[in-house]
Amino acid sequence: MSIEQATGLPSMDSPEYITNPQVFFSQEKCGGPVFQAVAAGGLKVWVVAGYAEARKALTDPRLSKNVDMARRSILANLDRKANVMAFAVDLVSHMLNSDPPDHTRLRSLVNKAFTARASERLRPSIESTTRKLLDGMAVHSETDLMEAFAHPLPMAVLCELLGVPQPDRERFDHWLSARMSNDPQRITMAAPALLAYLRELVDSKRRAPADDLLSHLVQAQNSDGRLSPEELVATTFLLLVAGHETTVHLIGAGMTSLLVHPDQLARLQRDRRLLPGAIEELLRYDGPVKTATLRFTTEPVELAGTLIPANSPVAIALAAANRDETQFTAGDSFDITRPSVGHLAFGHGIHYCVGAPLARLETDIAFTGLLDRFPYMQLLCDPSDLQWQPGMFRALASLPVRLQAPHR
Repeated sequence: MSIEQATGLPSMDSPEYITNPQVFFSQEKCGGPVFQAVAAGGLKVWVVAGYAEARKALTDPRLSKNVDMARRSILANLDRKANVMAFAVDLVSHMLNSDPPDHTRLRSLVNKAFTARASERLRPSIESTTRKLLDGMAVHSETDLMEAFAHPLPMAVLCELLGVPQPDRERFDHWLSARMSNDPQRITMAAPALLAYLRELVDSKRRAPADDLLSHLVQAQNSDGRLSPEELVATTFLLLVAGHETTVHLIGAGMTSLLVHPDQLARLQRDRRLLPGAIEELLRYDGPVKTATLRFTTEPVELAGTLIPANSPVAIALAAANRDETQFTAGDSFDITRPSVGHLAFGHGIHYCVGAPLARLETDIAFTGLLDRFPYMQLLCDPSDLQWQPGMFRALASLPVRLQAPHR
C-alpha cells in the first residue's frame, strides 16, 4: 500500500513530486495554498505553497528553526518510528537551525567573513577553474554536464573558499557527496568522517590562519564573543550546503531550462546583457531548492484560513510559491526577460541564504563560459527521460548533452 493510500495525503516521496514539484504542489491539485502531505520517512508536514503565505511563513517567529523543537516535533509527527534515524541530527549548531537571539549572534559573526566582497575576490579563481573544466569538456563531442562541470566547479570553489588543502580535496568531495545523498547507509558511513575532518580543518586554521573564509570565521568576534568550536564546525557544514549544493543544482536545472526552451536560449545568445535577469528567472522558474528547510510551529498558526496546530513541521514549497500566478503572471512560462524580482529561491527574511552572492557569481561565470564555448549545445535525451533525485534539492542525476553542432 502506498503512503497516499495509507494516509490519504500526497507523498513527497512519489515519482510525481520528484519529477515535477511545481505541479505536485499546485493549488488546483492540493486544494489550496496550505495543505498536509507526507515527507520522506513518513513524516507528516504542513505544506505552504502560495507565494503570499510562503513569504509570510518565512518571517513568522512562531515557525521555529530551533533544533530541540525540531526533535520533539519530528518524533510527534513521524508515523513510522523505525525511520527516526533518518532524521538523526548532526552538524546542527549553526544559524539555520536557530532562532533569535542565537541566530542573530551567529549570523552577525558569519556575515563578518562571508560577504559579497569576499565572494568577488574569488572571481579570478572561479574563472580559471571554469576555463580548465571547459577545456576538458571540449575534447569530447558529448558529455554529462553534471559530472563534467556542474558538480566539480562549485566543489573547487568551495575548497578554495574554505582553504581545504589540495591533497585532501578528493576525499573531502567524496564525504560531502555521500553526506548530501539520499542513501541512509552512505550518510551513516560518511558523516563521522566528514565531521572529524571538519574538526581537524578548524583546528588547523586556528593554529595557522590563512587568507580564507574558514580562517576569518575562526577569528571573527563581536561583543558576544566568538563562534564556539562546535558552532564553527556546524557553520562550516552549513556553508558546504549553501556554497555547493545550491550552485550545482542551479547550473544543472538552469541549463536544462535553457536547453528545453531553445527560443529563450537563442535570445540569450544574441544578447548576453540579458544574463543577470536570466539567472533570476532560472532561480524562479526551476530553482535549486524545492522546499525550505523545515520549520516547526511553537503555537497554532493560521495561514490562508487554515489552522496549523502547535508542534507541527512546516515545509515551505519555494518551487510552488515561485510559480504562483498571483505574484508572477503566467508563472509556469519561462521568460528570461521577466522581471523576477521577489522570487523566493534563496528564501526570505533572517534565514535568507548566506551563499546567494557566491551562487550568483559562480552561475554568471559558469553560464558565460558554457554559452561562449559551446553555442550549439543540445540535450541528448527527451526532457521526460531526465532523472531527478529525491530530497530537498532540484537535483539531476545526469544531464547528457551534445557540445558541438553535428556534422552535416
